[in-house]
Amino acid sequence: MMRYIKLVNFEINRFSKIYLSLLLITLVSQFAGVIIVTKSLLDDARDIMKEERLSEAAYIANYGGIDFNHIANSLLFVGPIALSAVALIFYIFLIWYRDWFGKNTFIYRLLMLPTSRLSIYLSKATSIFLMVLGLIAFQIIILPMENALFNSNVPQALLNEMSISTITIANPILSLIIPSTFTQFLLSYGIGLMIMSILFTAIMFERSFRIKGIIMGLLYCGIAAVLFLAPVLMEIGNFYFYPNELFGLMLAIGIILTGLSVWLGAWLLKNRVTV
Repeated sequence: MMRYIKLVNFEINRFSKIYLSLLLITLVSQFAGVIIVTKSLLDDARDIMKEERLSEAAYIANYGGIDFNHIANSLLFVGPIALSAVALIFYIFLIWYRDWFGKNTFIYRLLMLPTSRLSIYLSKATSIFLMVLGLIAFQIIILPMENALFNSNVPQALLNEMSISTITIANPILSLIIPSTFTQFLLSYGIGLMIMSILFTAIMFERSFRIKGIIMGLLYCGIAAVLFLAPVLMEIGNFYFYPNELFGLMLAIGIILTGLSVWLGAWLLKNRVTV
């Protein structure tokens, strides 16, 4: 267990500089977005009131108030979230291939450690999942601060004040990464774990069989996608599932695919990937 924890800590430390950079970019970009977009919205509102000779009450009646949705939908706000997501998806591949193609082919030393290769596999998966949760936790922490800054910069007469829960529900990206219910949490992060385990297994196929492994990995990803989406595809046909039945089926298939992918990936790492 201690070796597994040390491996997780080791993997997180290897990505720490890039990870901290992502956090800093998110912090600076989103707060800058609050300031810049708010100023732009207020300038536009004042220009309209001046041109059309409207009072604040008349402007509200004609155009509506200013709310945080304007900020949450801006590029400065959603851009860092998208960048972090792309970076972590890329790291799913980098966390393995860096060990093979780095200067010192570190994978040989890693696979010769006196520990189970399953621990190596799980430590890489755990480190990525923990970093995802860390980014989400960071967003949850700074979102109320951004909302408070926005509320303080907008005149009360023009402000449509929104709660944090309303903001997350109204914005598609925030509602995806910050689920409002346990069911949504299972769907969002359960699917994320499943996809990561499937990609890990595809990588193990490629590392085990090289060119043939690429084809095998792509086929595995395709088959897994079809199996997971089978209940949805069946609904397009003549079958009908109640929402709870559809959720239960997809949850069960997701758990099976995740377990199968972890087992198969670990088996390939142990038996087919040689030092």
